Amino acid sequence: MDIATAPAPIDNTAGQISPLQLTGSLVRPMSLSLEALRQYPAVTCPAFDLRCYTTQRFIRAVAPYRGVRLTDLLAQAELRNDVDGDFKRMIFLAVGHDGYFVTFSWHELFNTPVGEKVIVAYECGDKALDAQHGAPVLFSGADLVPAPRHVKRLARIEARVLAL
Repeated sequence: MDIATAPAPIDNTAGQISPLQLTGSLVRPMSLSLEALRQYPAVTCPAFDLRCYTTQRFIRAVAPYRGVRLTDLLAQAELRNDVDGDFKRMIFLAVGHDGYFVTFSWHELFNTPVGEKVIVAYECGDKALDAQHGAPVLFSGADLVPAPRHVKRLARIEARVLAL
């Protein structure tokens, strides 16, 4: 798989929530509904102000998100390690239904405090999220500016092994 190739947008009927797909270099690829996500241990990230990364323009206040750590989902799917150390060369693409995607490295998620605050949210402000409100939402709560790694209508987490 060419790492330079952007993931394709997901074709999905507006207003419907498709299961979240965990794909790529995983032992157990998974398909998870919002209800399935609720079965994992929950974490809550504090409220924050969503601002444009380039202009710092205030977009809106966001109530606390509640969801599951991305690392918990990846641990359940189990990272492949076909060649010793493959897992340490992995990147993870979080892809929205509109084709917007963000990246994380294995080191960032599993070897820094960032990973403890990357969640797949199913609630905001103690209210269940629906498709209209972006469910599910990927949020990186440890980022200095949260907007760039805030993915609404998360469709897929894709694990890729980098190779030179």
